[in-house]
Amino acid sequence: MLSIQIYGTFGFGTNGSVMITCMTSSLPIDATSPHPRRWWILVTVAIAQLMVVLDATVVNIALPSAQSDLGFSDNDRQWVITAYALAFGGLLLLGGRLADVVGRRAMFLVGLFGFAAASALGGAAQTLGFLIGARALQGAFAAMLAPAALSVLTMTFTIPRERSRAFGVYGALTGAGGAIGLLLGGFLTESLNWRWTLFINVFFAIVAAIGGLMLLHGGRAEKRPSLDLLSTGLGGVGLFLLVFGFSRAEPEGWGSPRTWLPLVGSAILLTAFVLRQRLAAARALLPLSVIADRNRGASFIAILANGAGMFGAFLFGTYYLQSMLAYTPLQTGLAFLPQIVVLAVAAQVSTNFLLPRFGPKIIVASGLLIAGIGMVLLAQLDVDSTYVAGGLPGLLVLGLGMGMAMPGSIQTATLGVEADHAGVASAIVSPAQQIGSAVGIAALNTLAASAAAHYVRDHAASNPPAHQTLLEAQMSSYTTAFWWSAAIFLTVAVTTAVVFHPHNKDSRYAAEHGLVASGRA
Repeated sequence: MLSIQIYGTFGFGTNGSVMITCMTSSLPIDATSPHPRRWWILVTVAIAQLMVVLDATVVNIALPSAQSDLGFSDNDRQWVITAYALAFGGLLLLGGRLADVVGRRAMFLVGLFGFAAASALGGAAQTLGFLIGARALQGAFAAMLAPAALSVLTMTFTIPRERSRAFGVYGALTGAGGAIGLLLGGFLTESLNWRWTLFINVFFAIVAAIGGLMLLHGGRAEKRPSLDLLSTGLGGVGLFLLVFGFSRAEPEGWGSPRTWLPLVGSAILLTAFVLRQRLAAARALLPLSVIADRNRGASFIAILANGAGMFGAFLFGTYYLQSMLAYTPLQTGLAFLPQIVVLAVAAQVSTNFLLPRFGPKIIVASGLLIAGIGMVLLAQLDVDSTYVAGGLPGLLVLGLGMGMAMPGSIQTATLGVEADHAGVASAIVSPAQQIGSAVGIAALNTLAASAAAHYVRDHAASNPPAHQTLLEAQMSSYTTAFWWSAAIFLTVAVTTAVVFHPHNKDSRYAAEHGLVASGRA
């Protein structure tokens, strides 16, 4: 059954005349009628999203304890983190298409139960290999869960004002999840032990699964799309090699074949993937129309930058707090708490009031600019800085910027997509953030390590270098990473300001995407 929606908006033309635009849209009735329990669906999706996002950092703080318990080397410990990112990034497009083929509810529940089981296996691991395997399984099931969760949200909230609120919550959790992971990881590691950073996911999953079973319906596309297995292989392996190549940059160096060969292979496979999408037409794993839209393209660029800058800030901010200020894991997590609060408030204000009035061109670009200023403030830290006077101002400004940029870019990235492609469109959001974080952390790690080595070489007056020299070298590596993060944010702020469609220039576009403030449509 179809329903007809009529959109209307008015604005001023370039000559001062009043423009009135109306449009109709034929959509499935279940895509336009608000779900009576949509806010409970939001709670369910939010819990699942929080579980997936925080798992990218919750294990970080617990890693030293896990290393001591299981007895693996410094060279091997990175695989506990990388295994999750590799499986997650490599399988997301497939997970998104499966949500369209099998159904969003089915993939949401499979992802939840699988993630919980993998987490329980990881928490019970007695060897490094078992732990790495469990982390890879977590990533695989997260690749099923994340796009299904976002597509559920996309198809549930159809009223523009409510949609803004829902995506404000979702964007806040996406932006704050990493910091929450640091806080939760520190608390669990100190209060219980490192295994509970994995066991805790079982409780998140049970609560979200109960909500999913009670609230969600089938959610399969009316015109059931088919799977293109060749595209699945090209895209999955291409993304896998991309994340793998950048993950090897820090331990191996950019000149190592183990770094550049996977990146070259990734470029070849992803190019073949794009060509395949042009030929596959209706069977395409990623219909090119999904990413050809100007606003969605700018949104994905913003999400990439947020992933790089956000996780770079968490990583080097954690290093700074623990190595320079001698914070414990729990104190480190608490130090990020003010940033989480600011980010959450900014996300709600920007999506409910600012984004509908000014559009993503201004709000997302301004958020990226503010985040860049926050990184510039963090780059002013030195060995004598304190948390309150030095670190806190930068974290607060960074939280404000991310709270403005993340919800707006996520919401715009999934707006205007046909119901048949909701899953795959939603799937692009998570790999954009994952790839951004993988690329950003690898590049920032390399730049930071190089800065520390250069500092020691240029300033060491003895061999081995004095303790103070080593501290200053460490600090130089952190500030270098902060400066480059600032450059990423500021560059992408300018880029998105240019690429985003001017708000209300096309009244039909503004009305269709729910970007018109209340009372103006």
